[in-house]
Order: sequence, then C-alpha cells, then structure tokens
Amino acid sequence: MITSPTGSLYTLHETALHAMYADLERVAQMQDKVFIGAPGTIVQHRKGEAEYYARQYLDGDGRQRQAYLAGPVGSPEADALKQSVQDRIDEVKAVIKTVRELAKLNFGVADAKTYATVGALFNHGVFVAGGTLVGSHAYGVILNRLGIRAASYHTEDIDIARREQLALSDIPAGGLLEILKQTGIRFVEVPGLDRSAPATSFKEAGASRFHVDLLVPSADESFTIRPVPELNAHAAGLPYLAYVLGTSQNGVLLSRHGAVPVRVPDANRFAVHKLLVSQLRTNDSTKSLKDLQQAAVVIGFLGEHHPGSIADACEALPTSARSRVKRAVAPLERLLEPHPAALDEVREALAD
Repeated sequence: MITSPTGSLYTLHETALHAMYADLERVAQMQDKVFIGAPGTIVQHRKGEAEYYARQYLDGDGRQRQAYLAGPVGSPEADALKQSVQDRIDEVKAVIKTVRELAKLNFGVADAKTYATVGALFNHGVFVAGGTLVGSHAYGVILNRLGIRAASYHTEDIDIARREQLALSDIPAGGLLEILKQTGIRFVEVPGLDRSAPATSFKEAGASRFHVDLLVPSADESFTIRPVPELNAHAAGLPYLAYVLGTSQNGVLLSRHGAVPVRVPDANRFAVHKLLVSQLRTNDSTKSLKDLQQAAVVIGFLGEHHPGSIADACEALPTSARSRVKRAVAPLERLLEPHPAALDEVREALAD
C-alpha cells in the first residue's frame, strides 16, 4: 500500500549548482569518446632498448589495466600522441572534480560498472544514432537535468532501447556482447525461459545481478523477441515503448570516473510512460511501486514548473493506453497530495 508523503517529493537544487551542472554537461557533450574506466595515468615502460608509453587505469570491473599508447619515447609521433592523451586525462579529471562536488550535494551519480558500460555504447555511436537510455538510470539523468533531487534509487539494470534500426558503422563482429566485454566486465548472455529463444539480456558472469537489457517496441500489446541486426543481437519487444521513445533529449550520465553523453526520453513522456508501465507489471508489485514513485516525482515538478507538459504527454498517448494510465491515477493521488496543481493537470488531461 502506498502511504501519503508528508512533504514535497523533490527538492530544487540551488541555481548556482544547477548552473554548475549545466556547464559540466556542456563540456561532456563535446567528447567524441570517453575513457572506459578511470582516466588513469600515463606511464613509461622499457622493451628491449626502447621505451614506450602506456595508459594505466582501473577498468569497469575495478581491475588495474595497461593499454599501449605509442613508442618509442622521444619520437615526435609518440610524444604528440602521449600529450594528446594526457590532455584528455586532465580534462576528465577536471570533470570528475566537479562531479564529486555535485555528488556531495545529492546530484545523481552512477557506479563505475554502469559508467563503463554506457561509455562503451557511447564510444560505438549507439546514442548518437538514436539509441536511448531508459529505466532508472534515465530517471537519474532526467532529475539532474531538471535541477531537482528526490529519494535515492538503486538499480543494477541498464536498459537500452531503440525505436528504429540504428545507422551504426563501428560495431565489432561479436556485436553488442563484444562491445559490453570491452568494459573489462565479463558479460555473458542470459538465457530466457525458452532456452531455444535468443537472449535479450546480458549479465556479469557469476553471482552479480548487474545486467543490460536490450529493448525495442513491439508491434502490438504482446511481449516478443525481435532481431536487432545492427548490433548482432536480439531485443525484448515491449508494448507502448514506441511512445516513450517518440521524443528524446541529450543528457549526461555522471560518475566518479567521468561524464558520458547519452540520450534519454523527454521528462513528460518518461513520467506518463512510467504510469503506464506500472499497470502493465501485474506480477511485480515492487517494480510497479517504483514506477509510480518515479512518475510522481517528475509529474510533481513539471506540474508546478512546466504546466501543460504533462497534458501534452497524455494527449500523445495511444488510444489503447489511456485506460491503463487512468488506472494509475488512484494510487498516484496519494503520492501527489503535496503537489495539487500537478495532480489536477493529470486528472484533467485524462478526463473523458
């Protein structure tokens, strides 16, 4: 049962902090590639009579790695490449310093494994081509962009979705699974209940629950498995996913290892879609409650600071989805008691 909150569902960050975040986001969006793992340091090693440069760093799984950069030390080409990488390391360390300051003040920050995984996808052009981060990590990005903080969330899921085939050219032969393994995390395919069906999820091997789900819209209200040829993979087809992917925005995922550019849904559709999904999860009350809570936070803010945006998102709902979203209004009412303007907008937008 959902209990009535005693106060606002969110807190506004101070204007100066929101401006600091916006500056960081602008800098991060200028990156063509991100380091997988911590930025690390440049070291020199000797091989025979020659010395060469290498980058020493912690990978996404926290293991120390070394990657060859160039050699021999002292050659113009090697020294120029070394300086270029050093400049990138210095830039990322400056970003990390800002991220640490924001994290102390309750901006959302992802863990190292998530950063490495999302970074590997970014480096292969997935988000530029139209791939979208959805789920709880997208929620964290959206809250940061809105300039608000709310109750913390924890997830070991990374949900990546695409609406249409992505125009990708930098994909290894092993497809999505090989991209994920570039993080240093030992990913494996997760077999479904039907062992003959292709996998749509990839997890860290062993007891870890950390995993990546690939999602696409289904053609109707059924849950299907559909091929994603550009990633040499398959995805879970979900009803109404096309709705939330219909409009999107650029953002950045923050981590103590850096900041990686991503694409996430627009806040208003994200929130309304969460209401819808809460009514589709008939066998998981915990996740349904989390969906409602995330929807309530975003709706509460938008209703008070961007009136009309929730109504726009409701108007764009497929006709067949409206009845499901209406069923979410009753439990939503208790959550939105501190935000009557937002609740009124939802009621009016869904009125017959």
